[in-house]
Amino acid sequence: MAVTFKDLHTEAGLKTLDEFLAGKSYVSGDQLSFDDIKVYAFIFEKPSSEVYSNASKWYEAVSAKISIRFPGKAAGVKVGGLAAAAPAVEAKEPELGDDDDDDLNLFGDETEEEKKAAEQREATKASTKKKESGKSSVLMDVKPWDDETDMKKLEEAVRSVEIPGLLWGASKLVAVGYGIKKLQIMLTIVDDLVSVDDLIEDRLTAEPINEYVQSCDIVAFNKI
Repeated sequence: MAVTFKDLHTEAGLKTLDEFLAGKSYVSGDQLSFDDIKVYAFIFEKPSSEVYSNASKWYEAVSAKISIRFPGKAAGVKVGGLAAAAPAVEAKEPELGDDDDDDLNLFGDETEEEKKAAEQREATKASTKKKESGKSSVLMDVKPWDDETDMKKLEEAVRSVEIPGLLWGASKLVAVGYGIKKLQIMLTIVDDLVSVDDLIEDRLTAEPINEYVQSCDIVAFNKI
């Protein structure tokens, strides 16, 4: 049965591939096949081992196999033209064996049109990276002084902090013990504009908010 992976340059596409590879060595079985190379060619860089552990191990394995079979060709495997279309793995082709090297022609000479398209794509990516500043999602614990602290006023004080590049999100109260609750709140920041450490030190635990806030802890910090 054919398997299709879409938008492998996005988080959603990589997640689908990572889930599919759970418990598998390669896309079509226990050996490298044309299916693996088709999918590999549409991934710009090695997936994060922390986020996509299965896809990362698979990517390393395919890279190693290609490096052995085609010395000097593994790095920068690209598909001619724009990479907007997703690789569709159609009927399963013969798996690569020891005698298949001469029959596999993945790295033919690029045409002038393909070279120009690749150069234009790389230039566009570089320009986009310069224009777009990275963002991060942060989960923070905000702790009161004691069980007599008004948690509603504490949250109002926290959300009163307005900084360019800072966006407060959902929140909830979490019981700590002895009648004390802490505020757990989400926030999104533009990395170039907001420092979480400075936000905590200079605003959340400084006057006048420190009337309610005793301390803040970063529970999770993820790049978007």
